[in-house]
Order: sequence, then C-alpha cells, then structure tokens
Amino acid sequence: MMKKRLLAYIKPYIKESILGPLFKLTEATFELLVPLVIANIISNGIGHNDKVYIIKMGGVLLLLAAIGLTCAITAQYFAAKAATGFAATVREEIFKNIQRRSFGELEKYGTSTLITRITSDVNQLQTGVNLFLRLFLRSPFIVFGAVIMAFIVDVKGALIFTVCVPLLFIVVFAVLLKSIPLYKKVQQSLDTVTIKTRENLSGVRVIRAFNCDDEETESFEKNVTALKVIQLAAGRVTAFMNPATFLIVNVSTLAVLYFGAGEVYTGAIERGALVALLNYMAQILVELIKLANLIITMTKSVACADRISEMLFENDESATVYDDKEENKNLAKEKTDRIENIIFNKVDFAYPGSGKESLKDISFEAKKGEIIGIIGGTGSGKTTLINLICGYYLATNGEIDVNGKNIVDSSTQQDDKNVAMRMTKFMRDYIGIVPQTALLFSGTIEDNLKWGKKDASNDEMDTALKRACAYDFVYQKEGALKAEVTEGGKNFSGGQRQRLCIARAFVKEPEILILDDSTSALDYVTEKKVRAGIRELAKDSICFIVSQRAASIMDADKILVLDDGELAGLGKHEELIKTCEAYREIYKSQFPEEAI
Repeated sequence: MMKKRLLAYIKPYIKESILGPLFKLTEATFELLVPLVIANIISNGIGHNDKVYIIKMGGVLLLLAAIGLTCAITAQYFAAKAATGFAATVREEIFKNIQRRSFGELEKYGTSTLITRITSDVNQLQTGVNLFLRLFLRSPFIVFGAVIMAFIVDVKGALIFTVCVPLLFIVVFAVLLKSIPLYKKVQQSLDTVTIKTRENLSGVRVIRAFNCDDEETESFEKNVTALKVIQLAAGRVTAFMNPATFLIVNVSTLAVLYFGAGEVYTGAIERGALVALLNYMAQILVELIKLANLIITMTKSVACADRISEMLFENDESATVYDDKEENKNLAKEKTDRIENIIFNKVDFAYPGSGKESLKDISFEAKKGEIIGIIGGTGSGKTTLINLICGYYLATNGEIDVNGKNIVDSSTQQDDKNVAMRMTKFMRDYIGIVPQTALLFSGTIEDNLKWGKKDASNDEMDTALKRACAYDFVYQKEGALKAEVTEGGKNFSGGQRQRLCIARAFVKEPEILILDDSTSALDYVTEKKVRAGIRELAKDSICFIVSQRAASIMDADKILVLDDGELAGLGKHEELIKTCEAYREIYKSQFPEEAI
C-alpha cells in the first residue's frame, strides 16, 4: 500500500511514462520483423542468386534499423526524463519530511539512515524506474512475440519454444522470490556501515586522541564483512540466473538445429526459415538477459522503495502536522503583537522509548522583560525544558500556555494535538535560540547573521555583533561581513562560533530569546559583556539562559534549579542561596572561598 502511494510522485510524468514504453514497443515490433527479412534474403535472394532482391531487402533492413534506433533514442529520452523527475520529487519530499519531523522522530531513524534514504535509496529507485519504463513491456513483448513469429515460420520448430519459455520464466521468478528479502538485508547492513563511517569521520579527533584507530578499524571491518557476506549471498542467488537461462536457451538452440536440419534436408522448410528460428531464439536469449538484469535492479529498487515509503508514509504525528497551510493562515490571524508570558503548568516529559521521565511536575511563569536562569547538574533536564518551549517535543503531561493560549496540551485528542503542534511551529517565529553546539552554516558571516531576519541592515548586524562581543574579530577578517564561513564554521575558534551564534539570535530581536549553555567557551570578562548585551535586548522580550555556571545566571530575575528532572528551586539568587540546597551546592562548588 505504501509503495503505491510512492508512485503518486510519478503523476507529473505520466505522459513520459506512457510514451517511453510505447516507443520501446514500436522498436520491438520492427525488431521482430528483422528475422523474416533475413529469412527472405537467404531463401529468395541468396537461394536464387538474385542480387537485386538482396540489395532491396538489405535496404529494408537498414530502414528497420534506422526506425528502431530512432524509437530507442526517443524512448530512452522519455524514460530518463520520467525517472529523474520522479527521483527529484521523491528527494524533495524526503527532505521536506525530514524538516517536518520532531526531534524524537529524527533520533528514531538517525542521521546516517536518513542520508542513505535520500541518496543511495533514491538513486537505486531512479535506476529501477528508468529500466522498468524501458524494458517492462519490451522484453515480455519480444519473448512472446518471438514465440508467435516462430509459429508463423514453422509450427513444429516453434513447439520447442513452448517448452523453453516457461522454463525460463520459472528460473527468473524463482530467483526473484529468493533475492528480494536478501536485498532488503543488504540495504539494512549498508545503513550500519554508513553509520559507522559517519561516526568515524565526525569523531576522528577523539579516536586519534584515545589512540583507538586499530579498534575502530577492526569494528568497521566487521561491519563491512557482514555487508559482504549478505551481498555475496544475494549475488550467488542472482548469479544463478544468467547461466541457467543460457543453459536452457542453448539447449533449445541445439534442439532447433537438430530438428530444423532434418526438416531442411527433407525439404519441409527452407534454410531461411531455420535461420529465422535461430534468430528468434537469440532474441529470446538477449531479452531474457535484459529481463534478468531488470528483475535484479527492480528487486533492489523495491527494497529501497519499502524503506523510503516507511519513512514518508508511516502513521506518526510529526510527519503531517506542519502541512496545513490554511491552518497556518488562521494561526497568523491569531498572532498577538507581543508575547506577554509563558506558563508551564505541571508539565511532565519522557523521551520516546525511555522508561524514565526527564522532567516531572514543572510549573513556573516567565513574563516579558524577565531573564530566566536555568541551572542544574548534567542530565538534570535543562536542555529538555528548552526543547519543550521550542516545540521540538510534545509534553507527556501538563500544559504550556503562551499569553493564556494552550499551545501544547497532552490530554487533547490527536486532531487538537496536531493544531497545537502547528501552533508551536508558528511560535518559532517569535523565538531566537543559541543551541549548546555552536553551529554555523557555509557561506558568509552575513548569510549566517540574516538567518533570523532576511532583510537585516548592516547597522542592525553591527549592533548585534557589538552586543555579542564579536564585532572586533569580524571586522579584522578580510571582507568583514562578507568573510567566508566554511562548513560548520570550522575556520573560527569555539568562542568565536559561540559569539557569532549569539549575534545571529540578537539580529532577529526575538520576543523569546533562548541561550542554551551558549557561553561555555567564553572567558568571564567576555561573558560579562555578552550578559550586558542580553540584558539590553531582554527589556522587551523573555530571555531564558541555560548554564552550568552560577555566575552566568546570578543576576537573572528568576532562577529555575533543576535536579534530576524536578524543580528543586525557583527564585532569585539571594533567595535560593538560603532556601535551595541543590543551588547552594552548585554555588559552593564554583565559589568555594566565598562565605554563604
């Protein structure tokens, strides 16, 4: 069922998908006439030494070849256009699907698997569609057409064909049934190799730092060996097809020669008819080889189509929640001028597949103009809390209200939940976030700064850079705002990347500013200057600062202290020092000499 839905993407290329096979059928029709022409040349031309007849029929052969070539080229053009267009549409849909998915769904599949889907799987699917459009009608048409033409030439000789063709189809379909599950396993094993390759490329520094080159090489070799074993098993099955078909066809050819030679000797048929029978047998052989290759390719393509369809059409809430443009228009009408507050009301959350809740019974209110500090030990749920505000995950229980409007209520029905998630997506227009990992995109500094505000002026970008303490090093680079940023911002230091990411959020002038441990690579002096910039920007917004440093959030209007997913404390620094043991321990560990 899901594969049928995948075929909907070929609808824009219906014309090409029909014309391609039709031109192939036309080519095949003319090809079936060639053995008859050759038979006439042998019987009537060469047999009677009629050179004029030979030349005339030779011209007919050239004409048939020219028409066949024209039809083949035209068919190839239409098939290629349909296959590449179909593959481009599928890639686009996969990419859109990835963009729509929640973090939980992306984590379910993994980056390497998604990359394999959009590259290797789609390429295989494109090849399958191309070959299918060219051969799925042509090869069976030639095979059955050759059998019919053989009966026209000689009934007795053609009886051999009625035994040969069924045997060939039995071999082909037996191989097909055996190889499909094997190729599914091949693609799954390829996923594992891709994941291992990506881990090694992204973690090459760590691998070398711990001197684990040999261990990782051994682990990779095990994965590759497993892939090789499965591929060899699939290869052995499919490799059986060609020798088996050759054996059947060659035995059938010998039978045609044996019985045909006797009939030629007795004068029952002419020599040209025997040659025609041999040509039709050769055509069957060639087409069955093509059909075998098509089936092998289609087997791989079907396995890839299953994997793509599973991802595109599975029944998950995140695959479709952001598609309703009309709903988003309605939400736009409800958009308030300013966000006044965000309220968490008894919010719980557990990651998909996790038996333990990462957040439990979280309740607080953040108002416009406030800076909210979030602090806690590693794994206490700080980033998880931020992810809920951004709508990357749905709360397991509880409500999240913005200006009194419940944007995610886990108790609602599925339809209402979809609307809630659309609202959360829409709310991201208000949000500027600096994630834990400072990520820049290839292009220029200006391109990166304009992510949140496409029409930002140079003055606005300069102001944001000054607030983020990034102005000096940006303008020391050749080209300044036009300076190149390599992939991931690898041509900048960790601190520079963090400051550029902070500036990117500042340029947007968001109503909700989120900094998720985004000053960890900065020294205390620079961080203090950045905090001053945050305070200036936060006058008309709600600012969340996640940090493990008490110094980073001491001057916040409210501090949320998280301990093992629970809200251990809520208040100002002075209050928490007196009332919250968890906060007091964090503070004492960082300022051991200071009296409390």
